[in-house]
Amino acid sequence: MTDLPMIINALGQLDNPNAPRSAEAAAQLNPSSEQLTVDARTLADAHASGLTAVNITLGYTMGDLPPYEHTLHEIAVWDGIVRDNAADLLKVRTAADIRRAREEHRIGVIYGFQNAVAVGEDTGRIATFADLGVRVVQLTYNQANHIGDGSMAPQNRGLTDFGRSVVEALDEHHLMVDLSHSGERTCLEAARTARRPVSINHTGCRALADLPRNKTDEELRLVASRGGFVGIYFMPFLNVSGHATAADVVEHIVHAVDVCGEDHVGIGTDGTVTSIDDLDAYRAHLAEHVALRRQAGVGAAGERDDTLPFVLDLRGVDQFRELIRLLERRGYTSERIEKIMGGNFLDYADRVWAPEVSR
Repeated sequence: MTDLPMIINALGQLDNPNAPRSAEAAAQLNPSSEQLTVDARTLADAHASGLTAVNITLGYTMGDLPPYEHTLHEIAVWDGIVRDNAADLLKVRTAADIRRAREEHRIGVIYGFQNAVAVGEDTGRIATFADLGVRVVQLTYNQANHIGDGSMAPQNRGLTDFGRSVVEALDEHHLMVDLSHSGERTCLEAARTARRPVSINHTGCRALADLPRNKTDEELRLVASRGGFVGIYFMPFLNVSGHATAADVVEHIVHAVDVCGEDHVGIGTDGTVTSIDDLDAYRAHLAEHVALRRQAGVGAAGERDDTLPFVLDLRGVDQFRELIRLLERRGYTSERIEKIMGGNFLDYADRVWAPEVSR
């Protein structure tokens, strides 16, 4: 897409949510990769949107499945998806692979976790994950685990001693330490513990919407000051009403740039490119899904059955073009927009995934 800059989604999904098995999976708390639908529409929409690369979530996040075994299985499933769609998809191990994906008109697929529970008590597993191509590891989901506290853990206890060992092992193997969903102390302590820059791949700014899933200016500033990356999501948490709009996305990007500087902010939508076609049917099942998350203790403040887990006026194949138009209208230069849409994540990937420590 020559009319668009490089677009890298620091956290997103490759899926057709309208396909029957994907719609069914959406109602579950821990859908497996086999239930995703990477079909012709998924790929066509991703190409049409101008997407260059996306960090997808695989492995254990929550639920009753055995974390380590399930994670290894999901990596194998995604290897199969990429292999079966080699003309369209490219597994990303290095920043050079992202550049290659753009040159070859393919979509770079970055393997990432949204919970590090699969490490178990053995940091040696991180070497296994790295060898298998995992490149992003989020320390916690919303709840606490044995590594640190998530954003909804009331004690806000920070990293555990084992959590520090996990961060050190991630550093050693050149994996991104993602602090999305983490509690405030966990985020600050991990950023200070890490030798390499860390990231918050999908978040909002708490100064604009005081909800736990959003990050304080102190967290944002610290991550950026150490060479890290902050991705703004297209999620309901951008507005305390739960009804976030494209204008909210822009305001959170602007605030993050003001706090972090223009070299450290990007996007991590936490959504698909392919739109849900039947929103009425989706809304009918949403209340049950939100209730299940709440009962399982994994929901976040701001999730309600009357809110959508995406921004209604910033979705579908034109979502990135629309965001660019809004940022231009805000007075952002093309150079700054290119950084936000993908350049900053690529530079961050160069700093973390490269053999040498850059700080």
